[in-house]
Amino acid sequence: MRWSGQLIDGSEAEPAQEALFGAGAVVRTFDTPGFRGSTFYEVRAKSVLNHVTADSWMFNWTINPYRGCGHRCVYCFARKTHSYLDFDTGLDFDTRIVVKVNAPEVLRRELARPSWQREPVAMGTNVDCYQRAEGRYRLMPEIISALASSGTPMSILTKGTLMLRDLPLLLSASRDVRVSLSMSIGLLDQPLWRSVEAGTPSPARRLDAVRTLADSGLGCSVLMAPILPYLSDSPEQLRACVEALVQAGASSITPLVLNLRPGSREWYFSWLEANHPHLVPRYRALYRRGAYAPSWYTERITGAVRSYARELGLTRSEPPRPRPEPAPEPEPETAEPQATQLSLWDA
Repeated sequence: MRWSGQLIDGSEAEPAQEALFGAGAVVRTFDTPGFRGSTFYEVRAKSVLNHVTADSWMFNWTINPYRGCGHRCVYCFARKTHSYLDFDTGLDFDTRIVVKVNAPEVLRRELARPSWQREPVAMGTNVDCYQRAEGRYRLMPEIISALASSGTPMSILTKGTLMLRDLPLLLSASRDVRVSLSMSIGLLDQPLWRSVEAGTPSPARRLDAVRTLADSGLGCSVLMAPILPYLSDSPEQLRACVEALVQAGASSITPLVLNLRPGSREWYFSWLEANHPHLVPRYRALYRRGAYAPSWYTERITGAVRSYARELGLTRSEPPRPRPEPAPEPEPETAEPQATQLSLWDA
């Protein structure tokens, strides 16, 4: 691992090595059901505000208080970023979680700079800021407060219903700055969810969270993602998902077909070979040209979802958005592609 500096004092600490972070790390494990099998590396980050270098009008700044994610989504596009820490992009990404324990204090310092222009800041663009670890470390309340008190608009994308813990704080923040909330719900199938998103709250719980946020007046858009080719993309599955999202009160639905970047591609294919080996040839054919499914497929899915949304009375849709590229090391920052397309089946 590329760590450096002095250890944070703690009896469970292990020696740190050359690293990305200035003050080093303490290694902790917690013997509780939610964290069993996971290791947490508590580090002191040098900076928290990340500038997205790609040309994107969505956002220019992000915050990621964690690296690695206990949600264990087999398709997660951010897996590649773990390789910069000399971790693997598979099991290590799921179980070796880096926690920037000083994120709120560093953020307040960065927001106080005269050069800060109060540009919108996005959270949940790399790994989930409301993953299970947040229940223990509670970094988000202070991050939200720091952004709001500085007059900085914010957006949050998550699969974590833990966001509801901070609903009063988000409501308060929304009186001072723009607060945009999004939940990621790409499928409803229970066995498939348990297999492909093992560490996330169930789709039903996430739908309830959307409903609560809608009732609160804050509202919640939904990233219908990822739509998995040949697993969650049938007309019946897509329509059922759109209907559930509309009934939950989603303010908009933005579908996104699975993308398979390096790091996630290898881990997803390993899962596919173990669970749906008959689909491996079809996936290799569909993704033979790279990380993204071909336009003929994505356009069919996009058109279907858009049609179902209109049919069910939801006319608002997200405009096309460019795909940001990963930022360079040492703090790699990739923005999850915010769907430009709704998609479908092969001929």
